[in-house]
Amino acid sequence: MTQEVIAIFDIGKTNKKILLFNQQLKRIFQEEQKFGETSDEDGFPCDDIEKIEDWIRTMIHQITGNQEFDLKAVNIATYGASLVYLDSKGQRLTPVYNYLKPMPEDVLTGFYERYGGTEEFSRNTASPVLGMLNSGMQILWLKKYKPEVFAKVHTILHFPQYLSYLISHEIRSEYTSIGCHTAMWDFDHKCYHKWLSDEEIALPFPVSNEETTEIKRNEQNFLAGTGIHDSSSSLVPYLKGSSDPFILISTGTWCIFMNPFNDEPLTIHQLKQDALCYLSTNQKQVKSSRFFMGHFHDAYVREMTAFFNKDSESYKQVRADESILNRLQGKPFLFLNGKITGNECSPVDLSVFSSFEEAYHKLIMDLTLTGMKSLQLVMQKNDITKVIYVTGGFARNEIFMRLLATLSGKSVFASDIDNATALGAAMILWNKAFPGNEPVINLGLKKIEPFNITFKI
Repeated sequence: MTQEVIAIFDIGKTNKKILLFNQQLKRIFQEEQKFGETSDEDGFPCDDIEKIEDWIRTMIHQITGNQEFDLKAVNIATYGASLVYLDSKGQRLTPVYNYLKPMPEDVLTGFYERYGGTEEFSRNTASPVLGMLNSGMQILWLKKYKPEVFAKVHTILHFPQYLSYLISHEIRSEYTSIGCHTAMWDFDHKCYHKWLSDEEIALPFPVSNEETTEIKRNEQNFLAGTGIHDSSSSLVPYLKGSSDPFILISTGTWCIFMNPFNDEPLTIHQLKQDALCYLSTNQKQVKSSRFFMGHFHDAYVREMTAFFNKDSESYKQVRADESILNRLQGKPFLFLNGKITGNECSPVDLSVFSSFEEAYHKLIMDLTLTGMKSLQLVMQKNDITKVIYVTGGFARNEIFMRLLATLSGKSVFASDIDNATALGAAMILWNKAFPGNEPVINLGLKKIEPFNITFKI
C-alpha cells in the first residue's frame, strides 16, 4: 500500500539524515549518512558539499521512484551560519566555508564604528561578535580576500535555502536563517541592516517558511519548502503543541534557554551574558541564552570519579536525596563560582565532601543555580510563561529537573520527542501537503515534582 509522506533532510555537522513522516506525522523511515570533511582552498576543513548535493538528489530520485511512497512535500533543516554563493547561471562558486574558520582582524577594521560601535551594532542585530559565525561577516571576508570570486557573485543564500534550491531551483530567503546571529537583520526596524545596502549587497527578500514550490520528479508532483534553521525548527512542535506560554531548555554540551514569548528588545547587558535573539517561523523574536552546562558537568564528573575511585557511569545511579540537599543548602558556590560565561572549570577541593553522592549533589546544585541566571536572562519583566519544557540529556537527570522545578516556580516537564528538528520542518509543510485537521502532536511530557525545600537564588 502506498503511503503519502513528507521527506525531511536533517543536515547536521556530523550526521546527515533523511526522514519520512506520514500524514499522522509519524516517522516511518530514517536513513543516516556520515560524510568525511574536505578542505577549502585555504586548507581549512569544511563540509563536503558535493557529496551532500549528490546524496540529496539521489534520495529524491529514489523516493519518487519508489512505489511504496507518494511524496507530498520535502523540506530541509540545517545549520544556518554558512553561506553559498551562486553565479549568474545559478552555479555554486565556492565551497561551503566552515563557520569555525578564523576571521582575519583586518576584515572588520572600522566596520563596527560606522554603525554605532560594537555594542550597539551587536544589540541592534542580536549578534554577538563571533567572527565567521556571524554569517554576514563572511561576505565581507570573501569581498576582501577573494575579490575575483566576489566579482562573479550574483546570489547569496544561507545553507538551508541553498539545499532547498537544489530541489526547487527557486531563489529564496526566510527569516529563521537570517535572524540567527548573522549580523544581517535589524531587529529594531525588522528589515535587513543598512550595512548590506551600503556594501551594495542585495539579498533575496525573506518569505514565510510555509511558502512552497511545486515540483515534478519521476511523474510525481510534490511541494518543496524554503528550508529552515535547525534551532527554529526544533521549536515548532512546542509552538504548535503547547497551550501555555513556555520556555524550552535544550540540554546537552550547551544548554540553550529559548523564550518565544519575550518581545522585549535585547539589552547590552544580556548580550554580554551570552544572550541573543533569533526569529521563529512566525517571524517573532525568540530571546535565547546559553550556558556550557554539559561541558562543565562532564569535566567535573571526570575529576570526581577519579578522586572517589568510581566508575565513569556512577553519576547516573545517584538518586535525588533531600537530606543531602538540605545539608548543602546555603553553602557558597564550589563549582564555577556562579559564572555563566567562559569555558574554564574553576578548581575544587573535593576532600570537603564525605562521599561521591554528596559531591555530585553539590555539583548539580551549583550548575542549576548558575543555569537559573541564564534562564532569567530570557524572562521578561512581566513574565507570562507558565511552563518549562526540557529536552536532551539533563531531562533525565532527576536532581537537576527537580531543582529546576523548585527554583523556577513553574511547571516543569521532561519532553521526549525523537528528531524534534525534523518533525518541526515537516509540521511547517503539513497544511500544504495534506487536507484536513493537523494531527495532535505528542510532546512526550513527564511532569516533574519539585523538592519540598526552599532555596535562595
